[in-house]
Amino acid sequence: MDLHLKDKVVIVTGGAKGIGEAIVLGLVQEGAIAVIVGRASAASADLKSRIDKEGGRSHVINTELGKSDVCKAIVAEVVEQFGRIDGVVNNAGVNDGVGLVNGSPEKFKESVTFNLTHYYDLVHYAFPYLKESKGSIVNVSSKTALTGQGNTSGYAASKGAQLSLTREWAVELAQYGIRVNAIVPAEVMTPQYENWIKTLGNPEEKLESITSKIPLEKRMTTSEEIAAMSVFLLSDRSSHTTGQWLFVDGGYVHLDRAML
Repeated sequence: MDLHLKDKVVIVTGGAKGIGEAIVLGLVQEGAIAVIVGRASAASADLKSRIDKEGGRSHVINTELGKSDVCKAIVAEVVEQFGRIDGVVNNAGVNDGVGLVNGSPEKFKESVTFNLTHYYDLVHYAFPYLKESKGSIVNVSSKTALTGQGNTSGYAASKGAQLSLTREWAVELAQYGIRVNAIVPAEVMTPQYENWIKTLGNPEEKLESITSKIPLEKRMTTSEEIAAMSVFLLSDRSSHTTGQWLFVDGGYVHLDRAML
């Protein structure tokens, strides 16, 4: 199926690794121009090199999201380079373990700044160009927004806010033909997840315990499966889909545990 994404310009934050990398590659395969934004400069350069070798098109912006005016500068660079913005994927963030008991008000605020505020900032500055292109926004959230996890107040609060903003923006931007949707992953084997599992005692046993609770096929969701849904939502093949939370999780969040 042609997703009509050829020559479309899409910004992907946290686009160098894990889910972001898979989204970038999915966009490029459809002929889009992916703008890879984030702080992982070496990984971004490697990804761009691979894309170049395959004849695809991408652009790298190495920066620290969450700092003042960074997103304004990102949008300015993209528009200067390509003259348009057709989509934004807000994906960057870290499950940083800032909890209630073991955290602090200062660390909580830092976590929310790092994981949430750039979602708003980037869309705010990109809005005039998304309005012109009748573009699409995809916010990557997390199951922690609905299930909780424990010891991750900042991250969970940010992920919950991202879901609320998805609905809020879908209402506000509908008049401009801009669609806004969220992806809600659960258990996805990203580099960040792999590092986390290694910090636990008996990581192989823990991983087996986790996957045994995933209803569909008792396996982790792949980054490519998250990317496929994201790319579809960025395309006009999903032209009447907005304000939705799409759970790409093998039934992890919603299916009855009695079936396990």
